Amino acid sequence: MKKLVLILVLVLISTSDYARDYNVRDFGAKGDGKAIDSPCINKAIEAASADGGGMVVFPAGTYLSYSIRLKNNIHLHLDNGAVLQAAQPLNGEGFDAPEPSDFTKFQDFGHSHFQNSLIWGVGLKNIRIDGYGTIYGYGLTREESRIVGVGNKAIALKECVNVDIEDITLLQCGHFALLATGIENMTISHVKIDTNRDGLDIDCCRNVHISDCSINSPWDDALVLKASYALGRFKDTEKVTISNCFVSGFDRGTMIAGTYETDEPQAPDQGFNTGRIKFGTESSGGFKNITISNCIFEHCRGLALETVDGGSMEDICITNISMKDIVNAPIFLRLGARMRSPEGTPVGSMRRIDISHINCYNADSKYSNIISGIPGHFIEDVNLSDIRIVFKGGGTSEMAALVPPENERLYPEPWMFGLIPSSGFFIRHACNITLEDISLSYLSSEVRPTFYLEDVDKISLIRVKSKLEPEVNRMIQKNVTNLTDW
Repeated sequence: MKKLVLILVLVLISTSDYARDYNVRDFGAKGDGKAIDSPCINKAIEAASADGGGMVVFPAGTYLSYSIRLKNNIHLHLDNGAVLQAAQPLNGEGFDAPEPSDFTKFQDFGHSHFQNSLIWGVGLKNIRIDGYGTIYGYGLTREESRIVGVGNKAIALKECVNVDIEDITLLQCGHFALLATGIENMTISHVKIDTNRDGLDIDCCRNVHISDCSINSPWDDALVLKASYALGRFKDTEKVTISNCFVSGFDRGTMIAGTYETDEPQAPDQGFNTGRIKFGTESSGGFKNITISNCIFEHCRGLALETVDGGSMEDICITNISMKDIVNAPIFLRLGARMRSPEGTPVGSMRRIDISHINCYNADSKYSNIISGIPGHFIEDVNLSDIRIVFKGGGTSEMAALVPPENERLYPEPWMFGLIPSSGFFIRHACNITLEDISLSYLSSEVRPTFYLEDVDKISLIRVKSKLEPEVNRMIQKNVTNLTDW
């Protein structure tokens, strides 16, 4: 018995020693919003790392900082009232330089580099960032800056294992609030992001769980899954769950403020506010075995599933989505051939997609819903069911006469085809498509047909209701085979 007690005491001592806290103020950080505290913060991380790891604590205060370099077994904890603020580069001081990369031509500059960030880590294990404090990217740029000393990401992680991010608030975070590339085993929960470009970028990652997050990003995507070539090899993004999240495109900062303002209608691409959940655009690798459930889209673009650089997208389940005030296609599925991948990469594929229980109100009507592959490369095995969409309406007979271009190498957005000649669904280069229990209605007059079908094989329309005037042609068909009509 005495021996057992001694063993338990030793274990407790060992555990306590391993898990000790490292207060950044004990290492010289001021937290006064004036001093640059990153050298002191990095000293705290180095001390924790030398002891095998531990919690690096930020008490209440404002900590101006350049690059913070994570190490194995580090837990950054921001107390309530703590603000970690990216400082403006000044007098030769700034963020770490972007590291060399041989693969920059295959994705955006921001995706190819990690060290030019407020917080970064490469090849690490057991990383946690949490607390009720705020990471404020004040000094980060939202542009693709190549200037040494300039940072463009709040958090950048590459090829790390076991990452948890919880509870924190991220505000105005530059090009990326979080860029996670090649991560194995990551959980992100109860995080609030209100930013001036991308929110969460999950790139070439496996076993990722995102839940209970609110992300406002009017100028770029809120939550985007990617599969770039930034690792110098093909790697799929797979085994991902996204649940109970809110994404939006309200004015910057107004979600966190609770005012939800709408005075900034345009993203930099002039496609109105963004703020959506998207797969792609970077898609050298593929997207496999992914679910999205119980999410809300508001004042933003619609759901977009895109693979255009050679990746395969398959086994995707999306359900229980509420949308309101959607500024382009509520549902956009695109298999394209932009092919920003190493030479010789074949065109990708898209198959086994299940989307159900969607309720969408006040969606822009210019682009309908789009399911479009390219000649010789079909989108396959798509089921859409239990979907209700209320469009703005306003389609004209001139729009109904349009024939959208293929534009197979363009950047994928619904407007790549111009105005759409149908009011409900534009489906082209697709096979084995089922639409069941679909209700479409319009807030103003609409004279375009419900469907435009071209180069489609095996399509079933089951209990599809479209509230158009009786004289409106319900369908345009071109090279359609095996149609089961409603």
